[in-house]
Amino acid sequence: MDSLTIRGLAFVDSDGRSVLLRGVNLSGSTKTPPDEPTQIANTFSRHRAVSFVGRPFPPAEAHEHFERLRHWGFNVLRFLTTWEAIEHAGPGQYDTEYLDYLAEMVALAGDYGFYVFIDPHQDVWSRMTGGDGAPGWTLEAVGFDIARLDLSEAAITMQRRYPDYPRMVWPNNYNRLACLTMFTLFFAGSKYAPGVEIDGVPVQDFLQGAFIKAMQQVARRLKDMPHVLGYGPLNEPSGGFLGIDDLTQPHGSFPQQGFLVTPAEAILLGAGFRRDLPELDASGGFLPTPTGRTVTANPLGISVWRGDDLWRRLGVWDIGPDGQPHIAKPDYFAGSNFLRDGLLPFIRRYAETMRAEHPGAIIFLESSPVEPLALAIAPGAFDPAVHAGHWYDALMLFSKSFNGEMALDMAGNQIVTGREAVAQQFKADIARLRAVSENQLGGLPTLVGEFGLAYDINGASAYRDGDYSLHELALSLYYDAIDASLCHSTQWNYTPDNTNRWGDNWNEEDLSIFSRDQQDNPADIHSGGRAVKGFSRPYVQRAAGTLTHMRFDHTSGTFTATVDIDPAVTAPTLLYVPDIWYPRGCAVTISSGAWAWEDRSAQPRIAWSEAAPGLQTITLAPAK
Repeated sequence: MDSLTIRGLAFVDSDGRSVLLRGVNLSGSTKTPPDEPTQIANTFSRHRAVSFVGRPFPPAEAHEHFERLRHWGFNVLRFLTTWEAIEHAGPGQYDTEYLDYLAEMVALAGDYGFYVFIDPHQDVWSRMTGGDGAPGWTLEAVGFDIARLDLSEAAITMQRRYPDYPRMVWPNNYNRLACLTMFTLFFAGSKYAPGVEIDGVPVQDFLQGAFIKAMQQVARRLKDMPHVLGYGPLNEPSGGFLGIDDLTQPHGSFPQQGFLVTPAEAILLGAGFRRDLPELDASGGFLPTPTGRTVTANPLGISVWRGDDLWRRLGVWDIGPDGQPHIAKPDYFAGSNFLRDGLLPFIRRYAETMRAEHPGAIIFLESSPVEPLALAIAPGAFDPAVHAGHWYDALMLFSKSFNGEMALDMAGNQIVTGREAVAQQFKADIARLRAVSENQLGGLPTLVGEFGLAYDINGASAYRDGDYSLHELALSLYYDAIDASLCHSTQWNYTPDNTNRWGDNWNEEDLSIFSRDQQDNPADIHSGGRAVKGFSRPYVQRAAGTLTHMRFDHTSGTFTATVDIDPAVTAPTLLYVPDIWYPRGCAVTISSGAWAWEDRSAQPRIAWSEAAPGLQTITLAPAK
């Protein structure tokens, strides 16, 4: 399988064709060990002894899943791993069995025709802090007691709280002490935690160094695989306390649930003080609202620290003459900027080290999930690089409802209504991502690294009545927006062990395009797919020139694309033509040249060749 290079805004193959990458994240359940999904009660006492072998799937199942994904038209995988999977036993202790397994699965993906880039995934730092990513020893190394993270309200975990675990509550951890502290130490510990060390090494240098060395272990095994394009630095990174000018004021873009926690209150809660905090009510809609009442948090006064509280040691808070805790330095982090002071210096260090191991590897850049459009770098700073920012239909994701008539305009902070307005809003959102790539990042390709649909929308009614028409509509609108800007994309996600009850086996999220619970006929390659017609769409995979326009009408099944044909490129333009949309074949109209079917058994495609130079058009319509 050939590799790809970057030329301007495009990926280019060895024949000089521009390649459009359409793929999926593999997989949602890779965030947890196979025997420890988040719905199982867990004290994390064996966090150093876990194994992630079998994530995303056991080797015996690999061929089935790769074959299905290929048939659905995908040609790239955002392949997940976690720092914990690699280095859970302790600093410098790498799980070689897992690393060998990972290399075997990535190599097999290449045999099925997939390009791959590796995503070191994390959410709110770690499984022990309500998400996934970093190993537990990182928390212990800075003084946290893992057994008391949730009890002290320093973190919210499904493992400790289910069934009293509200929908989409895990982002609240961005506002809790453990996540705030770990990201601050990781990205800017040298400045804001002077004197804090791990094994005699400044905390920032130790944590970053350990993470990068762990990822080097991955690169060492994959560097000679031409289909491995490169690596993301860190999924949805967060700045912790960086960017907070006043610790006593509410901060963060994710809606909180239950009660309102300011950064100051997060520090004091974790320090072991019971706090009366403003109650929030989320029952009325998308955004929780204050009730006017208070909630007593951490009523037992449990401290998360095993010894000294490092923020008290640094003078951020103290006990006053009245015996009560208070924030002594509310402006301790004032003037800091996460992207400038934390993320970009880290990416520079990461890229240099990874490329020393894997020369020419592409770095897939992304910003904080609350600052997707703020990323800016000097042209060529990380070349070769791709802008791989994320986008979600936020109203759908947080309300778990969709009707096609409402969407949230994040830029204008308002609701838009009406089907056409919703479609235009989504297109404007994706266009803004592409504009960041062109204007703020020096002209990089745009790959929407995550977007997707919660399949349990509208009370999970589709699991009862089998009606996925609204799911197909949502996905069609998302892909229409991506097509309009001609962006690359990897949908979130494909989870091989998804179930209707537990979703992706992580914090009750349920965004997998596949589930065993929908697989009523294993002989049918589409069986198990959810709303397949929404994401398995025709597209131009490789263009003998520049793809300038692409549009699919999901009501009629008509597809049109325009390519500016380069006469110097002799290889054909290839189009993926899904059999689920064209079960009886399709009528093909071309402005010039000739077309023919390729092998239709693995991935049905049309080869369009001998087109005249300049703008040429191809149209597909379902055969009657």
